[in-house]
Amino acid sequence: MTPYQPSVSEAQADARSRQSISVVLADDHQVVRTGLRLLLEGEPDLEVVAEAGDVEAARRCVRGHHPAVLVLDLNMPGSSSLEAIPALRGEFPETQIVVLTMQEEPAFARQALAAGALGYVLKGAADDELVEALRRAAAGERYLNPRLGALMASEPATGPSAGLSPRELDVLRLIALGHTNSDIADQLCISVRTVETHRAHIQQKLGLFSRAELVGYALERGVIGPDKGLQPAQG
Repeated sequence: MTPYQPSVSEAQADARSRQSISVVLADDHQVVRTGLRLLLEGEPDLEVVAEAGDVEAARRCVRGHHPAVLVLDLNMPGSSSLEAIPALRGEFPETQIVVLTMQEEPAFARQALAAGALGYVLKGAADDELVEALRRAAAGERYLNPRLGALMASEPATGPSAGLSPRELDVLRLIALGHTNSDIADQLCISVRTVETHRAHIQQKLGLFSRAELVGYALERGVIGPDKGLQPAQG
């Protein structure tokens, strides 16, 4: 009896299956995940094996599927994605991480790459760059959005701003002077929610998460001082 021989197309499909790069998508917006899935599944060597809407769900998906690459959004509910990157890399060293985000400031990219991510792609350029970033990450190579890379090369990582926007510097200054989030909102004419968002971005960019650390940074970099025109909070 002649043994079964797979057709050429079957053999090619099997080869593609063996070579495919498995991917977990982590983004808190279902519409974004759907669009990314459609984009990636149009590539013969990429396979989306699971989706997650927050960091903990992403961790569970990686644990269950052991993907080659985790696509991780920086701004998801729950625990910080940036803080989670070293833990994810330590727990799942076989899974590389590509950050996909709206955050265009070099400080975020520096911190994500320093934490262990191999790729940093801006959502606005995902159609053109994400596939390449995933392939490079699966091969152990780094990918950084070219425009952001140019900004990183031209902007020093040190100095008072360290990538903070002018508004974030205002918020940091007031935090260091002892003002509450409500005080800051009143002084800057913004909502408390916006203050909280700025504060979270400051902490992520600087890698400092206690008020004492933020005060120390502000003093060291001259963000606060007798010539800054702001008085400490009373009471």
